[in-house]
Amino acid sequence: MSPTTTDIILLTLASGGILLALTIIGEILHARRGDEDSPVLETYMTRVQSWWGIIIIVGLALLSGKVGVMIVCAFASFAALREFLTLTNKARADHISLALAFFVILPLQYVFIGLEWEAIYTIFIPVYAFLLLPIVSAIRGNSDRFLIRVAETQWGLMIAVFCVSHVAALVTIDFPNYGDRSLLLIAFLVIVVQLGDLLDFFFGRRIGRTKIAPTLSPKTVEGLICGVGSAIIIGGLLHWITPFGVYGAMVMAGVSSLVGMGGNLVFAAIKRDRGVKDWSHLIPGQGGFVEQLDSVIFAAPIFYHLTMFFWVI
Repeated sequence: MSPTTTDIILLTLASGGILLALTIIGEILHARRGDEDSPVLETYMTRVQSWWGIIIIVGLALLSGKVGVMIVCAFASFAALREFLTLTNKARADHISLALAFFVILPLQYVFIGLEWEAIYTIFIPVYAFLLLPIVSAIRGNSDRFLIRVAETQWGLMIAVFCVSHVAALVTIDFPNYGDRSLLLIAFLVIVVQLGDLLDFFFGRRIGRTKIAPTLSPKTVEGLICGVGSAIIIGGLLHWITPFGVYGAMVMAGVSSLVGMGGNLVFAAIKRDRGVKDWSHLIPGQGGFVEQLDSVIFAAPIFYHLTMFFWVI
């Protein structure tokens, strides 16, 4: 068993231990309330329960190596793109563009990442797909709400495919004297962002008073500070799996967590605009893939490019 595999197993077990502690805390709070219903507590417990499955899936993907990571991320992109485009404006003239998005652009993005063609996968969607798909729709001759239709498709590709694929792209980063341990960067990113998000929810409901965007989300300033602060501490504790060092890991964790929480607000605004509570009902009580990935979606490309800029280039 390689040191990287050992570390992945240890991280999975440690994450399970943290979730177990959070589960116990939730059960204690639930027991104190007795038969009294608490929507906040129920939501908290549902989030913790859904993360048991996510930790297992991510752990197995990392143990499977590069191929496993690519498959899981590609599946997540497909599911997230489907959820996103379900809520957008579409016409018959867009059918070819949508088919290209799902069955050509999405797989090609991951093929380019698998081949480690960084010069291509970092611009393929924001440049080539951005220019190609509107042309395909325009050729069909339907100008009704054309700009809205095209923009929403492009947003879907950027969020569900381009951003999510940067999680998989972390595997391709080649650090001197780091070997195959770039897999651990995915574990680091997911752990600090998602635990920070979960603790933001917990503290925000317990001690939060000042809402950041009252019309969009119950997220509070106090919860955000506690969540980002927790992510920074967790990042420092996990510095040994990164090439960043203690302080570098803390900074990367803090920035990723903060950006991720901003992404959470953006998706809340989109749902409010569309008049829906969840992107889908794939995960009982927790919506769909987009709900589970919203923080990581925004954090992944920032984390990737900061890593490349400060530690590789």
